[in-house]
Amino acid sequence: MHVEQLGPERCDALLAFFGSLPEGDLTFIKEEVTDPDTVRSWATTSAPGGRWVAVEGDEVTGYVAVRPLSGWSDHVGEVRLVVSPASRGTGLGRTLARHALTEAVSSGLSKLVVEIVAEQGAALALFTELGFSGEALLRDHIRDRNGELRDLMVLAHHVDETWAGMDTVGIAEELEASAN
Repeated sequence: MHVEQLGPERCDALLAFFGSLPEGDLTFIKEEVTDPDTVRSWATTSAPGGRWVAVEGDEVTGYVAVRPLSGWSDHVGEVRLVVSPASRGTGLGRTLARHALTEAVSSGLSKLVVEIVAEQGAALALFTELGFSGEALLRDHIRDRNGELRDLMVLAHHVDETWAGMDTVGIAEELEASAN
């Protein structure tokens, strides 16, 4: 398995990946990930931030993006992470999240946020280990595909405040390696 920047050659595999996700997973993805035009546009536009895929053979097993906010929040990037059900619990999510974090910090973002449905305990643990902390709890903020309301947690990683902690999880070395 390796992580690479999303390019046009991986769009069909990424569409197949999103198409194979359980219906419940699609509820919590903001973008129209099953729309071919949307996914193909990601690989052909030079928008700020980045999109990466985890690839095993010809198959995409995970996706992560950092989407910088605009205007007065242009120092903030939103992390979006999706891992195939078969790859959950293998460390792939951690690998992708660390990759996104190092790329975001290298590009000059000073704060990252991630939105997690409150019941997603594994995702909460993953991002907490990477230095993210709770910033907001939005009660009944999401309506799932069954019409049930869910709480949304917003976690934030303040780069300057957590830099010392990044040494602990080995991200500082990754940043230095990517800068060289």
